[in-house]
Amino acid sequence: LFRMKFLQLLSRKSRGLEMLFQAYFGQKQVPYMCLTTSTCLYSKKKKVNGYEHVDQEKYKSLVYSVTSFKTSAQTPETLSEEDNLLYGPADKCRSSVKNVEAKAPKSCVPLINPNKRIPLLDSGSNLPLKIGLQKTKMPSVTNILQQTMPPQQALYLEKWKQKMILNLGKDGFAEYTKNLFLQGSLFHTTLESVLLSEEMPAKGQGEDTAVSGYLSSVQHVLKDISEVKALESAVQHETLQYLGLVDCVAKYRGQLCVIDWKTSEKSKPSLQNTFDNPLQVAAYIGAINHDVNYNFQVSCGLIVVAYKNGSPAHPHFMDPDLCSQYWNKWLLRLEEYMERN
Repeated sequence: LFRMKFLQLLSRKSRGLEMLFQAYFGQKQVPYMCLTTSTCLYSKKKKVNGYEHVDQEKYKSLVYSVTSFKTSAQTPETLSEEDNLLYGPADKCRSSVKNVEAKAPKSCVPLINPNKRIPLLDSGSNLPLKIGLQKTKMPSVTNILQQTMPPQQALYLEKWKQKMILNLGKDGFAEYTKNLFLQGSLFHTTLESVLLSEEMPAKGQGEDTAVSGYLSSVQHVLKDISEVKALESAVQHETLQYLGLVDCVAKYRGQLCVIDWKTSEKSKPSLQNTFDNPLQVAAYIGAINHDVNYNFQVSCGLIVVAYKNGSPAHPHFMDPDLCSQYWNKWLLRLEEYMERN
């Protein structure tokens, strides 16, 4: 092995082996042979790098922007937009196959109650229903959704919580969430007063309150709401054994809806941005349709996202077909909750 390495070392220099054999035999004419199989590894040509001739200064900013980009800044919505831009819209055939393979709930309780009798004439009071929430052993819709939250969504919320604690501290984060709850509660109370009085809030009304921005945000939505039938009213599904508190039941552009008011500091322009809110609305619709305290049935939903800065709220309308889809998803979450408990 030592001799082989010595020969390899000599082979790198010009006439190295020739001088060695001349010294050994004393004459140049003595024939000799040299193995070159071991030296071919050192004579292999260096691979050409295609980027060596690129103008590095010219594309310096581009390289930096790519290498310094943080993937965590992207959301599912922006990734979807990027895919559509690069590859075109999603294949409809593939999406339909995915829907077919979706898990079906075991329960066969329909969203619309076929046995409920609706009076032809409403002989009751014109005031909206406001049934108090009773303490029972039935789980609430909110509690069921929280305990069956998908892992990915739970991870997202936990990351957001840790980020807020890092910025505000534990006490600061507790104060922040407390203020959010108070603002939401005050916003719902103010909306209830507006809907009962059937008077539009004047522009700039409540500028000194914490909900002035939210009120300004929903003004254009309130113009399309009429015939309020329930406000902050309790509902329960006797068959499926769950209950909840409905924000509002009224007509939105002529369609009777369960309306859920949400507050947000970030824009939520699509229904997917509202996470489990559509399931919550579908659960309330099913409960109303199977609750004897309500002499009507609902087949549509509306989620209104109001913004603190006063920018126009996003109303997300859910037609009967969409409500049925979310009703099936709600039944799956309800079954998962019942299995765990």
